[in-house]
Amino acid sequence: MDKKPFTRRQAIGGIGAGLATLVVAPSFAGQTNTSNTTNDFLPPDLEDPTMKYPKPPFAEQMQPWPGLANKMNPVPDHGEKSYKGTNRLAGRKALITGGDSGMGLAAAIAYSREGADVAINYLPAEEQDAQEVIALIKAAGRKGIAIPGDLREEAFCKRMVEEAVRQLGGLDILVNNAGRQQTKPSILDISTEDFDATMKTNIYAPFWTIKAALPHLKPGSVIIGTTSEQAYDPSADLYDYAQTKAATMNYVKSLAKQLAPKGIRVNGVAPGPIWTPLQVSGGATMEKLKNFGGDTPFKRPGQPAELASIYVQLAASDASYATGQIYGSSGGKGQP
Repeated sequence: MDKKPFTRRQAIGGIGAGLATLVVAPSFAGQTNTSNTTNDFLPPDLEDPTMKYPKPPFAEQMQPWPGLANKMNPVPDHGEKSYKGTNRLAGRKALITGGDSGMGLAAAIAYSREGADVAINYLPAEEQDAQEVIALIKAAGRKGIAIPGDLREEAFCKRMVEEAVRQLGGLDILVNNAGRQQTKPSILDISTEDFDATMKTNIYAPFWTIKAALPHLKPGSVIIGTTSEQAYDPSADLYDYAQTKAATMNYVKSLAKQLAPKGIRVNGVAPGPIWTPLQVSGGATMEKLKNFGGDTPFKRPGQPAELASIYVQLAASDASYATGQIYGSSGGKGQP
């Protein structure tokens, strides 16, 4: 991990040498060794999930909140090179909060390559990442809309939805993905201001955003929330964050029942340890960061790209009987 990380801009133009060494090459299937494991004879189109991405230990690194994906070491994979669309969301119109990095970015790339126009929200400090996301959306031949602003303000949430509807020409996919996570060893270390910021980002913002969006959502539209394994198995040092993710899981199930008669589906995605800027901008201690994801059965963290297809499936019309569901992706650890 002592190599200088490549940027997403380099990833767009071609896979860097550093990443290439971390991904299982198709030619691996033709190699012979004496271990006699099934992994030695994988067909070229199969990838061993235990070897697909970097494993700990990771280099110590810290960024100011909210963090930039391009400055992480290693840089996360959001599907910039790997995601291939099949037109499953042709003509759809999506708004994704926290769409500049992490699962939000992975969803934005996947949606655009599946034929959807996409608006992303992000904090002004994340402009560098956001502009690269917009470039990726436009490279897929779709409309990309950037809407910077602070979701902790109700008035902005309303303006964001109005702007997305205006520039996209409608709205039928809403992904409430933006989140605030700050590790604190004790409840005594969490100030009222910190607690309030987490609650407003993770709970109030989806509430305000959904209220603003509902008048525009027609039958067949979808709402997707990003919850977490923290909703089911909370860490001791994520007291405030964990309860917001439990609340997200709960609002998904409640709202799904409320909106089912209107033909609007509501589902959630519950990631496990995923390599995103949340971790390096105060979301994990340095000790936890160094071994991040090492306690999963796969012995590594997940990458945002590995969740992209879940967000697509929940948005696609052929998932029309799925509502009130939480789809887990945690490398064999946690629930659901």
